[in-house]
Amino acid sequence: MAYPPHDPNSPQQPGYGQPSGYDQGGYPQYDQPYSAPPSTGAPYDPYAQQQGYGQPPGYQQPYAQQPYGYAQPARGTNTMAILSLVFAFVFAPVGIVLGHMAKKQIAQTGEDGDGLATAGLVCSYIFTGLWVLTCVCYGFGILAAISADTSSY
Repeated sequence: MAYPPHDPNSPQQPGYGQPSGYDQGGYPQYDQPYSAPPSTGAPYDPYAQQQGYGQPPGYQQPYAQQPYGYAQPARGTNTMAILSLVFAFVFAPVGIVLGHMAKKQIAQTGEDGDGLATAGLVCSYIFTGLWVLTCVCYGFGILAAISADTSSY
């Protein structure tokens, strides 16, 4: 069987020629995956959300309110309160002073650290009391030793 001569540019031959979807060179034309949309004047962003997704036009996100009964977060922990607790173990009288200063600042500013300041004050008073008690005991011991030593002469 003889086939008719093929001329791709000849429209007269039925069933021959280029099928649709091919360019002039005979290459298939594919949709470009990242081709720009019709020009709107705005720069094209391939990562932008396509139309038809997201919230409907005119929809506004409701205002997020703080639930009732919850306080706003404080501004942080008072530094004097931390130092009061540290100095309670290092040099207790300074811990007492810093603890009272921290309590006053916390009352004015609303910072966190009231518990630290209280713990610093309690520990400082206890350690200062023990230190004073120890000094008094040593003093009585020295006086007793002096009085016992002078009576033997």
